[in-house]
Amino acid sequence: MSNTPASANSSSRTYELSSVAMKAVSRTRGESIFTSISRVGSFKSKTKARIPTNEVVYRLLAHAFDDEDDFVVSPESTATALKQKLDQLNTCQNLVNQHGLALQQVISQIEDSPKLRSLTKDPQVAQLIKKTAEFRVASSSMIKACSAFVTYAAHHEREWQVAQEQRARLEETVESLARQHVSLEKAMNKSKRNLGPGTGLPEGEGVIGIFDSDEDDEDFYDAMETSHGHVDSSDGANGNAPGTSAEDNLPQESSTTLIPRTSSRKRRIRIPDKPNDKANLWNIMKNCIGKELSKIPMPVNFNEPISFLQRLTESMEYSDLLNRAADCSTVEESLAYLAAIAVSGYATTSTRTSKPFNPLLGETFEYDRTDDLGWRSIAEQVSHHPPISALHAESDKWIYHHDFSMTSKFRGKYLQVFPIGNTHFIVKKTGHHYTWNKVCTTVHNIIVGKLWVDQSGEVNLKEHTTGASAVVKFHPYSYFSREPPRRVTGNVFSGEGDPKFSISGTWDSHMDYAKVTAVRGNTDDIETGKFSRLWSKHAPLADAEKIYHFTEMACTLNEPEEGVAPTDSRNRPDQRLMEQQNFPDANTMKVRLEEAQRARRKIREARIAQEGDSARYVPKWFSKELDEVTGEECWKYKNEYWSCKTTQSWDRCPIIYLQDEEEDTT
Repeated sequence: MSNTPASANSSSRTYELSSVAMKAVSRTRGESIFTSISRVGSFKSKTKARIPTNEVVYRLLAHAFDDEDDFVVSPESTATALKQKLDQLNTCQNLVNQHGLALQQVISQIEDSPKLRSLTKDPQVAQLIKKTAEFRVASSSMIKACSAFVTYAAHHEREWQVAQEQRARLEETVESLARQHVSLEKAMNKSKRNLGPGTGLPEGEGVIGIFDSDEDDEDFYDAMETSHGHVDSSDGANGNAPGTSAEDNLPQESSTTLIPRTSSRKRRIRIPDKPNDKANLWNIMKNCIGKELSKIPMPVNFNEPISFLQRLTESMEYSDLLNRAADCSTVEESLAYLAAIAVSGYATTSTRTSKPFNPLLGETFEYDRTDDLGWRSIAEQVSHHPPISALHAESDKWIYHHDFSMTSKFRGKYLQVFPIGNTHFIVKKTGHHYTWNKVCTTVHNIIVGKLWVDQSGEVNLKEHTTGASAVVKFHPYSYFSREPPRRVTGNVFSGEGDPKFSISGTWDSHMDYAKVTAVRGNTDDIETGKFSRLWSKHAPLADAEKIYHFTEMACTLNEPEEGVAPTDSRNRPDQRLMEQQNFPDANTMKVRLEEAQRARRKIREARIAQEGDSARYVPKWFSKELDEVTGEECWKYKNEYWSCKTTQSWDRCPIIYLQDEEEDTT
């Protein structure tokens, strides 16, 4: 049976709020005050009411309050439902007033008519007139009381929010205890299995060291996934039966393992824990007195121990989607997989609010995963004002490159980041050339409160040889939306503009797609087949909050490696000191690096004034060129880095880290 995302969403309006669903909603920032009421009161209700807009007024009056299920208590939109009910009451009040006025006019006509005036002397008629007036006054009072209730509820938002936060903290504590209990139980059972007769070891010996096994972490993830809010929608939009668990919804064709255990190199899967070193905002402000705004150093306490070049490379964590896109038989199906990788790049932003280190001009980062994942990449900071980063990755099947810049706007309580630049993906076998953009990122609670991140806007994907395209919309968070937070929807179109696939999911959890089976009227009214899983987020590491919420791939990015360029981000001293938990020295080194970069810039500007543009900085591994397919300027790889690495010819690299040495100003 075919279904559509729209029909699936409407069918999901009727459900019972389980504790898991309530927990997922509670972790969403900015939830409505009435959601907090439902959590604190442990309400369980069904949501299926719709406020009729074109109903006959008498039917509205007759059926507005005759069904208990007509009252909406939804996790996301209780406030909207209450206001809608208040609107219903106002509508009913207007009807009462209209008919009451008509009735009084009839009574006045009776009183003014000499023939009917005698009727008003009848006690029953007089009582009828009196009760009519009392009814109008009572109904007006009822409407005022309902309005006062809504106002009163709004004034108590903070109290309900505090209660919700207290319950969330308690739940996290219980979850932590449960995780430790399960780990201990598994370790004990494994220890008993490994102990054979005659070992001479007492029961329980040899348990230490088992806790760090990857198997334990992966086994426990399915239980913990729900607690972090990554709960698949239990409606039909994703092709899953209502009420199924997260384990039941796992795709048959899941993403490939990030780091296969058969790899020739064993990479680290953890970094040193983050020290409990809180930044003192007052000391920061005090140290900024009298300094120029551009020279105020931000302490590393607000950073994570990787650079932006490494964070840019991390967007390829789900590179198996690129392999699948290259193997697809149609460009439309390839666009569906590319839409998934465009979304997957934002998966970690829901928990990682710390900023990466700003790359120095000329800084590079290589990431060679040819032995296990089949691709390698090189990134370079090609400009500092404005900041522009360029990345090139390549495998036997495809080429992937993009350059990234941005503009930002600070709007008081939140900061918006608008990316500039497109991502390019070229399939070597067919020559198909795909491009897509990035969406706006909004960081909330910049001044006060806990930081949280939201994504909004549209990703427009296009294949330039056939004209096929896809549009993926990131829905911004709304206090009163009935839909799940972080929702993503979209469609894939052929070169003729016909919809071929429908896409839906959440940008921090998963993406599903289904083939379009019928189109009625316009492209917004479609029918689809069963939804299948395109992408699922990797399992978080154990105690991820202690390691900056890094993923397994993120932990490998700054792992020391021999033979890389001297400008590689792994060699950056302030970043390395921060990873090693030495925050004071990291702050000192960060200031030295920034001051040295400003000094090099002044020297370069003086040379430009004397020698002209020939003295400007020239990137070492990328050049700005006009793309022959899209007609746009972009930074393209010169195809020289890996050959230089083979011969260890790093003469062209500037000295940007060794501050005690002579500074290179080229």
